[in-house]
Amino acid sequence: MDSVRQLKVQRYEDFVDRRLKPDLVRAIAERDKVFESQKIFSDLRKSIETLEKNAATSLRTMVNLGSEVYMQADVPDTRHIFVDVGLGFHVEFTWPEALEFISVKEARLAKQIDEYTLLIASIKVQIKMVCEGIQELLQLSSA
Repeated sequence: MDSVRQLKVQRYEDFVDRRLKPDLVRAIAERDKVFESQKIFSDLRKSIETLEKNAATSLRTMVNLGSEVYMQADVPDTRHIFVDVGLGFHVEFTWPEALEFISVKEARLAKQIDEYTLLIASIKVQIKMVCEGIQELLQLSSA
């Protein structure tokens, strides 16, 4: 194989290894974070719906203090709930308000997941195209 082709193959391989693969890993990690947020809001919605269904006005629960250390907690009034709305802010909602916020948040998270999925697919296509280009260069050199 001549040195020009060998240099091109090396540059394409470097591009895949140093740019596309890290971008792919980063996009997958970001999508996984959004999946985790979606699960948290889904669990919260289910909890609120259970409280509504059982007409619970008080609650006894276990609270994680950190490092998997738990403590019993009594909630005397469950009619209001504090929800983390982002950037360290918590808003006090009634159950219907919280459910409405959660449904809006879940829709936004689903849209983000779709965007990350498209980005991941695009990066995978780029990797495949570059790999096919490398394969063509290698076949040209052997001919």
